[in-house]
Amino acid sequence: MAKKILIPITLLCCVLLTLTSATAATPAVGTHNGQLVIQSGQAMAWEQSSKQWLTVEVFWKNWVNTRGGLTWKSSEQYPTYEQVKEQDTFLVELNGGTCMMEFWHGRWRRANDVRRWDDAFNDYSACPRVFD
Repeated sequence: MAKKILIPITLLCCVLLTLTSATAATPAVGTHNGQLVIQSGQAMAWEQSSKQWLTVEVFWKNWVNTRGGLTWKSSEQYPTYEQVKEQDTFLVELNGGTCMMEFWHGRWRRANDVRRWDDAFNDYSACPRVFD
């Protein structure tokens, strides 16, 4: 009787181990738009509308494209304050990195601070240094 129980348990363990190994290599479906994970050493953002993981730069590009594209070209220099309008977008370039910015309530903010994607965006690329 014990042999009959051990074989199915052993078989079940092998099946579960195989499924776990297979899913470990396959990225899981994201839980919310803007969820950030590290995959193979690269930050990837979940885009809910396309249901896929994208690099952060592609995620930002897709997001601004839904709004008509970047309002201001990417640059190390912020646009002239008097010319900026509410919800304008800008990709700031600092020390070899970038950060998506949005003009919100009278000042430039990281797009993540307005959109509240994933807190990890604020640690990505140039985003931690935009207010230095």
